[in-house]
Amino acid sequence: MQRRENVARLIEQLREDDELMRVQVIELLSEIGEPAVEQLIEALDDDNKFVRRGAAAALGKIGDPRSIEPLIEALADENKWVRRDASTALAKMGEEAVEPLLESLSSDDWKIRGAAAWVIGNFRDERAVEPLIELLEDDSGFVRSGAARSLEQIGGERVREAMEKLAETGTGFARKVALSYLETHQEE
Repeated sequence: MQRRENVARLIEQLREDDELMRVQVIELLSEIGEPAVEQLIEALDDDNKFVRRGAAAALGKIGDPRSIEPLIEALADENKWVRRDASTALAKMGEEAVEPLLESLSSDDWKIRGAAAWVIGNFRDERAVEPLIELLEDDSGFVRSGAARSLEQIGGERVREAMEKLAETGTGFARKVALSYLETHQEE
């Protein structure tokens, strides 16, 4: 009971305007680790963006698989900094995050699709190649760019083919990624 109250007090301190204090609170929460996970997951739904950001950051440092799905849901947060902190946390989760992120690539919400596309490349999992190639045609530039960047991280012959097409027909950042990839991965 004492620990739960302490965790609740720390989470409450994430509301403060003092960024240095919030960083210290995140460190304390991550040191508490697994016993703080449930309350941190609940805090992802708080009405305060600093609480949501801090919860996501702490969950990323803890790395408990129970937080993967709630962090994926946080990718749809209205605050872009919360979304960024949730995606950073997911990138630290390890192999257990791959399957849920793969599923998220087909989300109806462009924010979730896009963030998942940006994050999944960190795992360099070949299963992501085809879904990411499909996202190169997405309506959202954010999604297309994330897909291109993750494909760049994964690499391989199929990625090269997709990058050649993207270099010819793509636009914006995604096209720049494709051109850079092709320049640095010339046929050996």
